[in-house]
Amino acid sequence: MSGFSALLARDLRLALRQSGDIAIVLAFFALAAMLFPFGVGPEPELLSRISAGVLWVTALLAALLSLERLFESDYQDGSLEALALMPTPLEFQVLAKCLAHWLTTGLPLTVVAPLLALALHFDPAGYPGLVAALFLGTPVLTLLGAVGAALCLGARRGGSLLALLILPLYIPVLVFGVGASEAAAMGYAARPELLLLAAMSLAALALAPWAAASALRQALE
Repeated sequence: MSGFSALLARDLRLALRQSGDIAIVLAFFALAAMLFPFGVGPEPELLSRISAGVLWVTALLAALLSLERLFESDYQDGSLEALALMPTPLEFQVLAKCLAHWLTTGLPLTVVAPLLALALHFDPAGYPGLVAALFLGTPVLTLLGAVGAALCLGARRGGSLLALLILPLYIPVLVFGVGASEAAAMGYAARPELLLLAAMSLAALALAPWAAASALRQALE
């Protein structure tokens, strides 16, 4: 656990030093979401109807934007080889890096989403459901993205390949995340969708670090 904590603190420090990357992700999220009123029109009823989908799709793309750097910098400067020699299992190191990524990407997206929801005329009654869905769903985006980032490590045009590889896997999270948000906004029970998101988070937490670690070992050979 000491190695896990040390790696988590290291990645958080690096992320805060390169705070421009976090700002770019949040700026992309905000700008992409705010393009929709210009594209589909400013009618409140129309925006309210599509707002949950808009917020989820733009949050998904914003999270994807930062995934390529998850292992790339450590791979390029040789740190990844040193990390693989540490006593801490590589799976726990992957988990630490995923947690740092979620704390600097997924959590800020979850916090900013209600502000953008206001501009998109999302029903205020659905804010708790929207935040809960993003809180449960964004870890899945990070964990699945870590597997894709490890598989694409060192590949040419890795960012494009990562998007093609991971986006189909994000569809269930998108479906249930939008479903929970819309159900909460319409006054229905969002619990079934939230429980499914929680189950997907637990499944990804159990499986993704081992899959990503295996891909990293393959890349280092």
